[in-house]
Amino acid sequence: MKLNGAAILIECLIEQGVGTVFGFPGGAVLPIYDELYKRQGRIEHVLTAHEQHAGHAADGYARASGRTGVCIATSGPGATNLVTPIATAYMDSSPVVFITGNVPQNLMGTDSFQEADISGMTMPVTKHNYLVTRVDKLAQIIREAFYIARSGRPGPVLIDIPKDVQIAETEYEPASGEELVPRLSMKHPTAQLRPEGQALERYKVKAEPRLEQAAQLIAETHRPLIYCGGGVILSGAQAELLELADRVDAPIASTLMGLGAVPATNERMLGMLGMHGTHAANIAMQRCDLLIAVGVRFSDRALGNAEMFAPAAKVLHIDIDRAEINKNVTTTLHITGDARVVLDLLLARVSQKHHEQWMQQARSMMEEYLSDELFEPRKILKAMAEIAPDMTVATDVGQHQMWTAQHFPFLHPRQLITSGGLGTMGFGLGAAMGAAASDPDRRPVTLITGDGSFRMNLTELSTVAYYGLPVIIVIFNNGTLGMVRQWQTLFFGHRYSQTTLDRGPDFMKLCEAYGLSGTRVNTMDGFTQAYAQAVAAGRPCMIECMLDIDEMVAPMVAPGSPIDSFCLN
Repeated sequence: MKLNGAAILIECLIEQGVGTVFGFPGGAVLPIYDELYKRQGRIEHVLTAHEQHAGHAADGYARASGRTGVCIATSGPGATNLVTPIATAYMDSSPVVFITGNVPQNLMGTDSFQEADISGMTMPVTKHNYLVTRVDKLAQIIREAFYIARSGRPGPVLIDIPKDVQIAETEYEPASGEELVPRLSMKHPTAQLRPEGQALERYKVKAEPRLEQAAQLIAETHRPLIYCGGGVILSGAQAELLELADRVDAPIASTLMGLGAVPATNERMLGMLGMHGTHAANIAMQRCDLLIAVGVRFSDRALGNAEMFAPAAKVLHIDIDRAEINKNVTTTLHITGDARVVLDLLLARVSQKHHEQWMQQARSMMEEYLSDELFEPRKILKAMAEIAPDMTVATDVGQHQMWTAQHFPFLHPRQLITSGGLGTMGFGLGAAMGAAASDPDRRPVTLITGDGSFRMNLTELSTVAYYGLPVIIVIFNNGTLGMVRQWQTLFFGHRYSQTTLDRGPDFMKLCEAYGLSGTRVNTMDGFTQAYAQAVAAGRPCMIECMLDIDEMVAPMVAPGSPIDSFCLN
């Protein structure tokens, strides 16, 4: 059948199983929005207040569900507003397909109205991107984009479609089954699915020598530590990781993005590593003699002083992306491949070990929770976990993000939705909306944010209210850009340059303006009652927690210091 490019795009999205897209219309995507209108019963569109938050919503949708998110924006400023969410998804390996319209091809390069070279701008922060020049190639490109976004190490893909391609017609044939996996993408260097069948057998033969070496390293260790990252969650390798930890008898530390891969209640879990990591995780890292790192990229916030990181340890690094091997930490041995496949093959070669004394040492370094009467973040987060332990939690970036990572006991993968690599303030509300929209049962999602971050995305209250997305917004309001103030206190002589937020808005009046309920609290009893009611109601609302301006995130390691050298306890 003959369809125009815009219709082909929407049919291909439906073909890929896309039920919800996020976006904002404009002149260069009017044909696409016209075709969306014609297919309202087959695909849902969520209109956000700003393209950036549409991008974050598609990202949150992907992170919470494990499916590929989709975002649509117009040309020029609409497209450039997506650069931050694209980079955010790229840094955290989130599979999102971003679709932009562009001016007709005969106007490209003429500085025409709302023209921007978005494919050129985003090349460094996309896994792959396309400028579509022929309508007869569009269906193949869309199928290829989805394949690349979700395969191997996931990531964002951009498809830029000029307006003349959207209105041009060509023959369209729906794909099904094996046809949904495009042939061309097999040539793409980063598009590799988990090996199966003959490919798995070939991988086993190729990896055999390294697997044997890894088993030997494990056999010789006395103080092993397993370090898990977001790659464990992306590959679905949490069961294999826990089995390896039991087999090796090792404690486990986590990156920010790896939280939830191992339940916080597991006796082996020491918590997050790094600048704001737990004492137990940081000290165990510096004392271990074998570091088994799975699905991590050894970021600077985790390493501290790279030259003094895990000084006594041999390093076994397992990761799907060869570019991450020996990039920030020199390995003793590495195995490149899907974490679940590698761990499964490695388990067959590892016998049961016993390291009781080492496990006791690691556990003895866990901090005790001290109860007091203060209204403070750790108590708020503990109360939240007691009321709704399985709640999906999204955050913005700053002190509240680190408090959440430290004190909310994440129990399962994809429970935490946060911007780790790019550290994007303003990410949280859009991501929470996407996470809520990804759940067919529309269970509540909690956004934990700060007053500084929330100012960057509060216009999306209109989206939350209109679609009834069950986002419970918990604002830690300390009247400042808290993390920046903390650094100014510790390293800049208490010179608080441009960080005090002694101005509006009144968040409670803002809730009223958008037709949402809001509660301001400054006691634990008040918070507990408000949050329990919000969870039970399952409707969008806001709880504003009034905190002291000088509340700090502790522990903390100063930048460039060894990770067991705490400047704040």
